Amino acid sequence: MDGKTRANIKPGMVVNIVLKKDQRTGTLTEGIVKDLLTSAPFHHRGIKVRLEDGQIGRVVEVVEE
Repeated sequence: MDGKTRANIKPGMVVNIVLKKDQRTGTLTEGIVKDLLTSAPFHHRGIKVRLEDGQIGRVVEVVEE
């Protein structure tokens, strides 16, 4: 499942995100969603989230629901 639709993402889910510093390389970071930071129902580059470890990035894919 992709990370462009806000309804697909809930706190506690395991997701792969791209951090701001990794946008050029596309390196993915896996983590558990703590907060959703994008208020729009859809974002073409991915919904921005904060992981439980404090890292912030845009969701590329949902690993597990």
